[in-house]
Amino acid sequence: MDNSPVLRRRTGAAPHLLQLAVLLACSSQLRMVEANSWWSLGLTPIQRPEMYIIGAQPLCSQLSGLSQSQRKLCQLYQDHMSFIGDGARTGIKECQYQFRQRRWNCSTVDNTSVFGRVMHIGSRETAFTYAISAAGVVNAISRACREGELSTCGCSRAARPRELPRDWLWGGCGDNVHYGYRFAREFVDAKEREKNYPRGSKENARILMNLHNNEAGRLAVYNQAHVACKCHGVSGSCSLKTCWLQLADFRRVGEFLKEKYDSAAAMQIGRKGKLELKDKRFNNPTPEDMVYIDTSPDYCLRNETTGSLGTHGRYCNKTSEGMDGCELMCCGRGYDQFKTYKHERCHCKFHWCCYVKCKRCTTLVDQFVCK
Repeated sequence: MDNSPVLRRRTGAAPHLLQLAVLLACSSQLRMVEANSWWSLGLTPIQRPEMYIIGAQPLCSQLSGLSQSQRKLCQLYQDHMSFIGDGARTGIKECQYQFRQRRWNCSTVDNTSVFGRVMHIGSRETAFTYAISAAGVVNAISRACREGELSTCGCSRAARPRELPRDWLWGGCGDNVHYGYRFAREFVDAKEREKNYPRGSKENARILMNLHNNEAGRLAVYNQAHVACKCHGVSGSCSLKTCWLQLADFRRVGEFLKEKYDSAAAMQIGRKGKLELKDKRFNNPTPEDMVYIDTSPDYCLRNETTGSLGTHGRYCNKTSEGMDGCELMCCGRGYDQFKTYKHERCHCKFHWCCYVKCKRCTTLVDQFVCK
């Protein structure tokens, strides 16, 4: 820092005030950097150039949200980046689907932090976003390998399952979930592993939480991959079958992780600097389970500090007793009722050959919105 008399005269401020200003500026910048996430790749389409040059800088330097380690991986695997974006986008959409009827509905709020300040809290919701995003990357990279889109992988080379009948062929072009899992672990975890906080600190506990939930998401895709087969033979006789490894539908992965969200384990940092259960009566979580360290906000009211968007203006179901019902969704504040026209296809008929013709019906329906 320049402590020359000229600098002090021009600013008219004491040295300690200058140092305070610098510290505040640096702190603000650190918070801004921390808010950025690789998830933002899912909100901005990434161009896929025809040729990638190893070590080339332009693409990686233009992508926001990458940590230093992730940027280095970007330079080595530039052809992977658009698929990482696809995976992030898949995870975000699935998160919004799974929580569409909850007070917290996985809304994206900007193009940097994606989910906003609510991610600063180590809650169940944060646990789910980390898991579903990591799962999305495994899913996207595994499929890209199978489709020949990446230079460093191809079809799955998984070993033949022992239970497969001897006369069935093993070797169709399967989803390369093994490569997808390994690359997702390297890329997604890189941001957490480059952080350096004191062992046993709250910040370190959050890193351990994030890493655990990343792994839970990856395992959800890896463990649900299954054997798919296709029949061969004259007139569909199925005298021969060819089989390969295939990813489960991502909706199934989302539903599985939603169940893990509902049964997530509350954790705390232990004396040895590792996460341990807050309530010893429960079983220790497995790598497939989700964990969290902070209590969730109620998400009823808008709160800039916690990042809660509140439920004002959200649609609710008057007849439901679940979380989408007006009583729970509106947090007891009541709701407004109005009528609106609903347009949908109706009276559909199949015409030979081969199309379906429908009419367009309009009905007046009641809608309910939280106050």
